[in-house]
Amino acid sequence: MNEDIAWERRVSAMLKAELKRKGVTYAQLAGKLSEIGVPDSEPNIRNKLSRGKFTAVFLFQCLEAIGTSVLRLKD
Repeated sequence: MNEDIAWERRVSAMLKAELKRKGVTYAQLAGKLSEIGVPDSEPNIRNKLSRGKFTAVFLFQCLEAIGTSVLRLKD
């Protein structure tokens, strides 16, 4: 179970880092998700990223919404 939590934190940190690199706030992400047909609110996005509990589909929707075409898994 602890390994799952570590993976959740890693994925959440990776998405947060990508948002920071792109200069996208949670509010802006909510708007960009809406533009691609994925309605979500800023508080809900904040909670998902804080908990690290979200689906791979949500991850890919976020990456698509912010225009990420390449993702580095390690530095």
